[in-house]
Amino acid sequence: MAWAPDPEEQYRVAARYVDQILKGASPWDLPIRFPSGYFLTLNGAAAKALGMVLPPALLVQADRMLP
Repeated sequence: MAWAPDPEEQYRVAARYVDQILKGASPWDLPIRFPSGYFLTLNGAAAKALGMVLPPALLVQADRMLP
């Protein structure tokens, strides 16, 4: 189970920062950005291997389910 920001969004934000720095912006002047959202990812195979049963309420809340 993981609760983490969207990695694709994080890469896009990092690329924008790199672009601004390469164009002459000072890293100290760039604003701090926090992720716009987090995703709950569940790994069904890992839970099964550990003998765990994931509750249906948790499965409904998951954004991503790995097989």
